[in-house]
Amino acid sequence: MSFVLDCSVTMSWAFDEERDACSDASLELLREGDAWAPAIWSLEVMNCLLVAERTRRLTRAKVDYFTNRISKFRIHIRSIEFAPVITVLLPLAREYKLSSYDAAYLELAMREGLPLATRDGRLKAAAKRAGLALVTG
Repeated sequence: MSFVLDCSVTMSWAFDEERDACSDASLELLREGDAWAPAIWSLEVMNCLLVAERTRRLTRAKVDYFTNRISKFRIHIRSIEFAPVITVLLPLAREYKLSSYDAAYLELAMREGLPLATRDGRLKAAAKRAGLALVTG
């Protein structure tokens, strides 16, 4: 099964204390299926890993191991063009009171008709309100 993967779920895989049913279910889905993410996902994940390394929450070796591991999953990145940001993402972010980053995940799930994997409460609420399925455990 395909689904939209956000950074909160991805990063929970790096921190055992943050794993939950959604994290585990998403990992299980990736063993057989594909995930989709907006282009911002790559930058969000790398930034979280850099911050974790700089604050010594993760070692460099663990960051390298993690990036190698997630690079083996079938995670497809969708580009974000500026015109749709203005015409689609901005109104969506306003309507659901989301950041532009979270609106990108919501919009991709809506456009593709895919369930959304997120641990973010506000994004979950927006997805439910939009009638989207969520990846749950």
